[in-house]
Amino acid sequence: MTDEPALMSLAHGGGCGCKIAPGVLSELLAKMPGLPVPPDLLIGTASSDDAAVYRLNDTQALVATTDFFMPVVNDPYDFGRIAATNALSDVYAMGGRPILALALLGMPIAKLSTATIGRILEGGAAACAAAGIPVAGGHSIDSVEPIYGLVALGLVHPDRVRANTGARPGDLLILGKPLGTGVMSAALKKGLLDADGYARMIDTTTRLNTPGPDLAALDGVHALTDVTGFGLAGHALELARGAGCRAVLDWDAVPVMDGVRALLAAGCATGASDRNWESYGASVRLPDGFAED
Repeated sequence: MTDEPALMSLAHGGGCGCKIAPGVLSELLAKMPGLPVPPDLLIGTASSDDAAVYRLNDTQALVATTDFFMPVVNDPYDFGRIAATNALSDVYAMGGRPILALALLGMPIAKLSTATIGRILEGGAAACAAAGIPVAGGHSIDSVEPIYGLVALGLVHPDRVRANTGARPGDLLILGKPLGTGVMSAALKKGLLDADGYARMIDTTTRLNTPGPDLAALDGVHALTDVTGFGLAGHALELARGAGCRAVLDWDAVPVMDGVRALLAAGCATGASDRNWESYGASVRLPDGFAED
């Protein structure tokens, strides 16, 4: 196919920035009818957690999740790796270890070549291979915008499940990766991200959150969560609400990727930022004189 469009040009948004705003999502879920909850369903829809967890026996529970989004980069292989890594992170965030994945694929067949779509699938398979699991199947459709992700399944000991509701007063918050990938993706779409910035973005977005199960094995770790489309404040707020506490962030200690502040100054904010703040800003208190960036 000649003159094939760039992946990002086919999507109205990218990555977890495409998530439905937290306030809208809460309104939608509030209208869902209540259903019987089996006792072996350890984690379901009662909390805004990263995955569902179902106890299989005394030593094993199944972690089940799905995650998919539209392109955050133009390189199809990198897009596949990023989307798959993001989906697998939800298993790690429960303290689980992935065992297999199913691919979810929606592509504008008339606009993208089979070679490009194949590279997306190869990237996803590479991320799964790095996690030591197979892509055991999946489902595909012809869609208006390019979409890719995974159903990810994992296992965890029932006593080692770490929900986002388990935090306790006095716990320390540890952030595993620096902030800024959304800003970098926005800069890429505007043509303002240089090669070094792109390399930093790919490094963090394709790095599997494999420490999750090891952290869950520590008695002092009470809660885990994956910081994605709702931002640090949004996901920290979920931790705080689940624990009935407040979370206090030392902003000077929060790691931010090199170059992100300059990109913000150049107008590379994400569309999700405003939607997120409209949904939960009333529950966040900022320091006096806190800069907009």
